[in-house]
Amino acid sequence: MPWHRLILLCLLAVFLRTAAALDGQDFLPPEQAFKLTATAETADKVELHWRIVEGYHLYRDKTKFQSQTETIQLGQANMPEGISEHDPSLGEVVVYRNGLDVVLPLINQNHETQLKLLVKYQGCADAGVCYPPQKVLLDVALPSSPPIVNGNALNQFVKGLKGLTPGLFSDELLPPDQAFQFFAALKDPHTVQATWQIAEGYYLYKDKLSLNVAGVTQTHLTPLQLPEGAAYHDAEFGQVQIYRNQVSVDITLVREGTAAETIRLLAKFQGCADRGVCYPPMQSEVSLDLPVADTLPQTKPVVSTELSEQDKIVNALRHDSLALTLFSFFGFGLLLAFTPCVFPMIPILSGIIVGHGDRIGTRKAFLLSLSYVFASALMYTVFGVLAALFGSNLQATFQEPWVIAVFSGLFVVLSLSMFGFYHLELPKSLQAVLHNSSDKHRDGSYLGAGIMGALSSLIVGPCVAAPLAAALIYIGQTGDVVLGGSALFVMAMGMGAPLLLLGASAGKLLPKAGDWLNATKAVFGVAMLAVAVWMLSRILPAAVAMFLWALLLVIPAIFLGAIDSLPESASGWRKLWKGLGIILLVFGILQLIGLSAGNSNPLQPLQGMTLNAQAQAVQEGLDFQRVASVAELDQRIRQASASGKSVMLDFYADWCISCKEMEAYTFTDPQIKRQLADFVVLQADVTANNDADKALLKRFDLIGPPGIIFWGADGRERTAQRVIGYQDAATFLKTLQQL
Repeated sequence: MPWHRLILLCLLAVFLRTAAALDGQDFLPPEQAFKLTATAETADKVELHWRIVEGYHLYRDKTKFQSQTETIQLGQANMPEGISEHDPSLGEVVVYRNGLDVVLPLINQNHETQLKLLVKYQGCADAGVCYPPQKVLLDVALPSSPPIVNGNALNQFVKGLKGLTPGLFSDELLPPDQAFQFFAALKDPHTVQATWQIAEGYYLYKDKLSLNVAGVTQTHLTPLQLPEGAAYHDAEFGQVQIYRNQVSVDITLVREGTAAETIRLLAKFQGCADRGVCYPPMQSEVSLDLPVADTLPQTKPVVSTELSEQDKIVNALRHDSLALTLFSFFGFGLLLAFTPCVFPMIPILSGIIVGHGDRIGTRKAFLLSLSYVFASALMYTVFGVLAALFGSNLQATFQEPWVIAVFSGLFVVLSLSMFGFYHLELPKSLQAVLHNSSDKHRDGSYLGAGIMGALSSLIVGPCVAAPLAAALIYIGQTGDVVLGGSALFVMAMGMGAPLLLLGASAGKLLPKAGDWLNATKAVFGVAMLAVAVWMLSRILPAAVAMFLWALLLVIPAIFLGAIDSLPESASGWRKLWKGLGIILLVFGILQLIGLSAGNSNPLQPLQGMTLNAQAQAVQEGLDFQRVASVAELDQRIRQASASGKSVMLDFYADWCISCKEMEAYTFTDPQIKRQLADFVVLQADVTANNDADKALLKRFDLIGPPGIIFWGADGRERTAQRVIGYQDAATFLKTLQQL
């Protein structure tokens, strides 16, 4: 079939610009662009040096080290600050140019004289071509070193845990009770203020802080509500939040009686020095004398801090078993199968099956569906993993107008073949070769179904939902491509399960040769045209798209006999088709009338054509204020906070079908509008997917729209109420009521 060639040509065209960029310049091999050497002057540290050629750069966060010698452990590398730059694919990054010097501490208790060191790094040429991640195994000779027999015992323990840096020889580390001092004091009989004082050059991990009442007592603490920390990439724990200088928090005491008593607060925490040495987990105990309480305040039920839906799924990925994780994601996929992302795949697959006419059987139809679904799931997984690793929604690149136009044209070509204008098939010579090799592959249909499945996952439905966002966040944070990718693949197979059922039944339900088969082909031909119009609606003006929908209703209605008179002897089936044709014709005419009146919603063509102005106003959506950059967003949040108002930010794109659903059905709901009356409602249109759009998405670790972020009147984000994916009015109202 020649359309296979057309599909392959379209795929090649997507990557044509990248290939053209490669033609114009010769690039150095990675070992020449980034020349690496390693030396060791002492047995407890290695110095690495990269000589970086002009016009090339290395990424700071892609530089990793692993010891391949079991008896030698690595401390935290002393990495230079680097240069902050904006990368088109990764957003804000830190890079190195010209050269890079790294001091790597070693824990070499057995005084080994040879180290096998695995160095991982990645860099790019400024011309826009990036090298794959590099792995270099170095053999480093270490000088002999006598064992250390004296010195402070605590410092020796700390040094053995995380390694040494050059500064330790001239300036000893502070003891833990001096580096991190814990204080607690009563503000009133029902409130304690806990404070950690952190020395200059040291920091505490946010997730390692805890505070509890020790022993048996009538007083308890409410959950610790810590402030936001500074983002930090730790060599051991990955992306974390840390505190410097000081962190202070007020905790409410839940007292069961009014009598005076003494309580003991037990604080647990862990921190590190900037030079690369981390302390073991520490704890500190403080006694407080509670005075007599005049009254017991009516305390609200203690509610633990909630996580957003995707964060809950991320935690499940971290802790659940593999079997439970895969089962859960298959269930997520089944739920997503009934969203607008998957619906357009039904006529595509049905058209492929019907296109084989009376040659199709149950087994053949199921295998075609399996080829389609498997290829779609595989492509969905690959692009999802790449998006997680490189921080960019690669599916968004396939939403450019010319790509949408090309593939819409492809579906028009396929639909016309359903009407009998021409017959798509492979050349006779190639058919003979395939027939001789394998009878079941004689028409190349499995390959064609697979190609269409792969294209459908890229072009038709780039939807975002909480399970997808969670899997991508998990991959990005942990680098565990196997578990994250498996979850994505199983979810995609769950989304395709109804399509497999369709294929399994098609061989029995679809009619055989004759007039019925021709009529069935025509129905799916119209469905293919509907997919083409649905895709074009992302890039065409709303009025033009509505006109195309009207044509798609009126013309098939005429072929169904909507304007033809019925003979007295007409069968029941013919009357049924005529009735269906009349419905399509009337709805198509209503769309033309609505279009003439200035409407552009094909589902509500007569919207606003009423004498009741109040009813018309109810149908209007929210009055969004557009923001185009991170700086503009921060400014709007500060202004709203100064005015004592909460903020809602909606991420939108023209090619996001779920976004348009939210606009049409959720944001027009009167209860939603009343709930948001005192909010500043902002919207980020990321249709262009330019650098500013990517920076906004990266700010919130989003892979694409729809996504809704909330801030309170205090200017702090309400992370637990993040909305990822589509929510109907009732569900979204519950989200707003939790703010």
